[in-house]
Amino acid sequence: MSMLRKPRYRVDLIGLQAVCESNYWRLLKLMPDTDSLTERSLLLDTGDGQPQRLSVRLLERCRYTTTVQLLHHSGPGWLAPPSMEVRLYHDAAMAEVVAAYSRRQFRGVYPYPNEQMLQPDEKFQLNQFLGEWLSHCQRHGHSEDRLSFTG
Repeated sequence: MSMLRKPRYRVDLIGLQAVCESNYWRLLKLMPDTDSLTERSLLLDTGDGQPQRLSVRLLERCRYTTTVQLLHHSGPGWLAPPSMEVRLYHDAAMAEVVAAYSRRQFRGVYPYPNEQMLQPDEKFQLNQFLGEWLSHCQRHGHSEDRLSFTG
């Protein structure tokens, strides 16, 4: 009797790149002033009258890349708020999660099972979650910054 083995996970590089490209454009819509940005806050409507805040903070700006931290403030006390570092590659028009939940540098594939309990496609899932999170912010968020008019 032969044992049927589950097929080995293979990285969907085209899918990952598509997600990273979409995330780049979503981030630029939320923070179009990446050249001068140091920090920005968005208020997210939760429907209960208690808006939650998303902070976008500049960590590093280089010629072809920008690294920002996204931190969601508030939320249920039992749930750790999402926190990610995202690197924007301006020459490739891609944005990739480089750190999340106190973990840095994700491999394309992880063996399963593993000690850290990471999924085989952890990197893809994190970038996909970032896209869903940014889409939610675009639909339900507004700038916390006050507008000043001169003239």
